[in-house]
Amino acid sequence: MRRIWTEEEMAYKDVPEHPIKLDFSGCKYIMQFHQILRVQLGLPDYYGNSWDALWDLMQSYRDYPTAIEVYGLDQLPKELEPAVEDMFDVFRVVQKGKSFIQFIRMS
Repeated sequence: MRRIWTEEEMAYKDVPEHPIKLDFSGCKYIMQFHQILRVQLGLPDYYGNSWDALWDLMQSYRDYPTAIEVYGLDQLPKELEPAVEDMFDVFRVVQKGKSFIQFIRMS
């Protein structure tokens, strides 16, 4: 049976922090990495935990100046280094199309 998402599940969540802080301190696994992205960016519940899904959702993410600070990367296990590079690859492409969104690597 096909899953039907509610309007609430389909909506971006309000993130009152300015700048938005992505804090990966204590993250140990790739699914936890994606959960941090979903929660701290306020992505919809249907976020697919993949780089393609992140790219897709970031295309309709905010239409106003936004700074996103990324913390805790120096504390991640070595196995998650490719995930960090993939995330920043997505962020670079998004920033080209939405220059008013800034991604800042803090650690």
